[in-house]
Amino acid sequence: MELENITLAMFAACNSLRIFAYLPQIRAAALDANGASGISYTTWGLFLVTHLATVAYALVNRQDLWMAVCFAGNALYCTLILAITVSTRAAARSA
Repeated sequence: MELENITLAMFAACNSLRIFAYLPQIRAAALDANGASGISYTTWGLFLVTHLATVAYALVNRQDLWMAVCFAGNALYCTLILAITVSTRAAARSA
């Protein structure tokens, strides 16, 4: 197997598994009675922006739809975490 294929397989595997890494953060944000105090808007916002930049790079520079879809999925999960955090903090403030 060529090095290019090995690195592609590693990239695909890691980014596919990363989707599952978001689930504990989503759960923590949704269930935290203190308004998701452990979730950082700055960190997750930066993750979101970098994923969107990678989507643009994949489409414009690489013409790689699969890579763009992969990082769009990551961006979607970051957006979900941020939205749940906003909602959880609003509920905690009103309680």
